Amino acid sequence: MGEGGFRVLAIDPGSTSTKIGVYQDEHCLLERNIRHDEAQLRALTPENGDMLPQKGMRKALILEALREAGISPATLHAVAGRASRLPPMPSGTYLANDDMLADTPSPLLHPAQLGAVLALEIGGEQGIPGFFVDPTVVDEMSEEAHFTGIAGLRRTCIFHALNQKAVARRYAAGRGKRYEDCRLIVAHLGGGISVGAHRCGRVVDVTSPSNGEGPACPTRSGDVPAVPLIRMCFDGKHTERELIGLFSGSGGMLAHLGTSDLRECERRMDEGDRAAARFFCGMAHQIAKAIGAMAAALGGPPEAVLLTGGMARSERLVNRLQEQVGFLAPVLCYPGEDELLALAQGALRVLRGEERAIPYQSGKGE
Repeated sequence: MGEGGFRVLAIDPGSTSTKIGVYQDEHCLLERNIRHDEAQLRALTPENGDMLPQKGMRKALILEALREAGISPATLHAVAGRASRLPPMPSGTYLANDDMLADTPSPLLHPAQLGAVLALEIGGEQGIPGFFVDPTVVDEMSEEAHFTGIAGLRRTCIFHALNQKAVARRYAAGRGKRYEDCRLIVAHLGGGISVGAHRCGRVVDVTSPSNGEGPACPTRSGDVPAVPLIRMCFDGKHTERELIGLFSGSGGMLAHLGTSDLRECERRMDEGDRAAARFFCGMAHQIAKAIGAMAAALGGPPEAVLLTGGMARSERLVNRLQEQVGFLAPVLCYPGEDELLALAQGALRVLRGEERAIPYQSGKGE
């Protein structure tokens, strides 16, 4: 370890921007949200939607931002990037490598995976490790949690693993405990909502919003009755793409109110809009119900219920959830999504020798 600690570059790509952070240990030296020109993105994206051709453009802009801030890539000890859409794997900090590249989907339709690809390339050029940390495909669910009543159909696990795990670790550290010694329920309340049961360092059950599970949320429908949905599939009025969209981008608050902004929903409620009030109350009820279900998955009351994500900034929503589920355990709030810091912390745990980096192995994670 150098005299000034470890320096980590964290990369979090989005559909129209790339967020980066440079951390000296946990201290943030630089944070940028690099916006991308939409015309340039379209020009770099083929008809099949593959985002991999955007890699060179995003990399150049990341390196330019470092130069402008006076930070040389040669001073970095590691690079950590977001990852998604790989095969299921346990939680951990993974060493990005050629096996990971081989398993990266083609076409690459989810921008998060570009984070791991860029971490591998930038890290390789500097002779330092490239990591990815707790990707959305972390799967630690029990066999019972994977079960469904349809033979051959299993629940899959895709959720906000990076933020849920980081918040759980933050809670534990604040109480002088190890995450592995805690029993928690973590509810990520963002554009998608996932509610997880954390027992002894593992998420033993969780709702997977991209699969149509869990509470209704700003852009996703959440759980719906299966038989009426099947009838919609065959009524000739809806395409497959439209129906999938209701679960992954055009459902939920957006479908009900024409907005995906909780602040706008609450503003309309204050003006007496009954539709806004119905959606808010229904969503809050479903979140509370999911939290209760995860208490059952834990096998008993948690020591705390942690609320995180952008919607955890809503005093109205937080108060409603505290009223409904506070009988289970104290309800604590960690608003926002500090995923750049979570990526850096995953790399720091490895650099400090607190945990082992897991070399990614093709097709099976660990």
